[in-house]
Amino acid sequence: MKIALLGYGKMGKMIEKIATDRHHEIVLKIDQDNLDKLTVENLQKADAAIEFSTPDTVLNNIQKCFEANVPIIVGTTGWYGQLQQIKDECDKRNNALIYASNFSVGVNVFFHVNKILAKVMNQYPYYDVQVEEIHHVHKLDAPSGTAMTIAEGIIENLDSKSEWVNTVGEEVTDVAPKNNQLLIESLRIDSVPGTHTVLYDSEVDTIEFKHTAHNRTGFALGAVLAAEWIQGKKGFFEAKDMFSFDIK
Repeated sequence: MKIALLGYGKMGKMIEKIATDRHHEIVLKIDQDNLDKLTVENLQKADAAIEFSTPDTVLNNIQKCFEANVPIIVGTTGWYGQLQQIKDECDKRNNALIYASNFSVGVNVFFHVNKILAKVMNQYPYYDVQVEEIHHVHKLDAPSGTAMTIAEGIIENLDSKSEWVNTVGEEVTDVAPKNNQLLIESLRIDSVPGTHTVLYDSEVDTIEFKHTAHNRTGFALGAVLAAEWIQGKKGFFEAKDMFSFDIK
């Protein structure tokens, strides 16, 4: 398979290594220094594009791939306000796009089990719940896209929560979360690649459900797996569509 990389930072370089290890060929690498190379003609040399750029450039990159009729895997977050618009455009053009806040296989297993756990805990309203996410100090956005997906999975399945709120670092707030609000605590520590924890707490005990990334390899591998999976498909997909989870 021939792959175009839209975004060639640390993640792009990691995706390149994994893709070549899996006997794929990188035919295009786009970063801020060669944006003139992002053309329909160059994109059409690829069987799929993997997009890990920035919220400022992702929408343009998606549109370029639509014009080139090249399937695109989108790992960039921060554009979900335009999700319906992009879905409509994808369907109209009969193209293929798959997006995720996190393509890691382990994280997607975590997402699924998180929903099941929330359904179980919905029977025990004396437990309160919150989400904690820890990332490296260079990650400026908060909460992480992964934490938001976790929170949304809880809210969908827990009657007591209808929205999430976020605190960052050691910030002090005089306003405690309301009973219907799910707290996401965001911490930025050293070079932590990503740790996400769901805590169900009561007066008698605490249930802790955690995913710890040892490095970013899982994110990159998942993106390459998505590029392999989307071959021959048309439509607008989420990463969960790649996985067959029989347990509901």
